[in-house]
Amino acid sequence: MSKMISDMRIVEEPKKVLSMHPKKFALWLFMASVVMLFASWTSAYIVRQAEGNWLFFELPVVFYYSTALIVISSVSMQWAYFEARKDNLDKVRTLVVVTAVLGVGFLVMQVLGWSRLVADSIYFVGNPSGSFVYVITGVHGLHVVSAVIFLLVVLNSAIRKRIHSGNMAQMEMCTTYWHFLGILWVYLFIFLLINR
Repeated sequence: MSKMISDMRIVEEPKKVLSMHPKKFALWLFMASVVMLFASWTSAYIVRQAEGNWLFFELPVVFYYSTALIVISSVSMQWAYFEARKDNLDKVRTLVVVTAVLGVGFLVMQVLGWSRLVADSIYFVGNPSGSFVYVITGVHGLHVVSAVIFLLVVLNSAIRKRIHSGNMAQMEMCTTYWHFLGILWVYLFIFLLINR
C-alpha cells in the first residue's frame, strides 16, 4: 500500500490558454485603430472650433435618414447571424443581401448629403467646419464600402454552404464589423449634431 501511495503523483490539469482566432484578433486591432483615428479627428474638431472662424450650419436632413438605415441594417445583420447559428442558410443569404442593400443605401444617402452641403455653399476646401464634416463622413463611408465587400464575401460563403453552426468565424467577424460601423456612425452623427 505504501509503495502504491509513493508511486502516485499529483497531476495538474493543464491550464486553459486564452486564445482568439487570429483573424478575429486582427479585426479587433483594426477596429481599435479606427476608433483612435476618429477620436483624434473629433478631438481636433473641438479644438479647431474653439479657435474661432468657424462656420455653423445644419446637417443635411438626409443624414438623419442614413442613420435610420444603418441602424436597421444592424438589425438585419444580427438576424442573419442568428439564422446562421440555426443553419437556416436561405434566410442567411436573404438577410445578408438585405443588409448589403441597406449599406449601399446608406452610402447613396451620404453622397446626397454631400450634394446638399455643396448646394448650401459648404465645400471641402474653405471653412474648416465643412472640411471636417467631409473628412469624417467620407472616411466612415470608405469603411462602410469595405464592410459591404465583406458582406459579399459572406454571401458567397453562405451560397457555398461554408457558413453554418459549426463554422461561424467569418459570420461573427462580419457581424462584429458591421455593428461597429453602425455604432461608430451613430456616435459621429450625434457628435456632429451637438457640435455643429
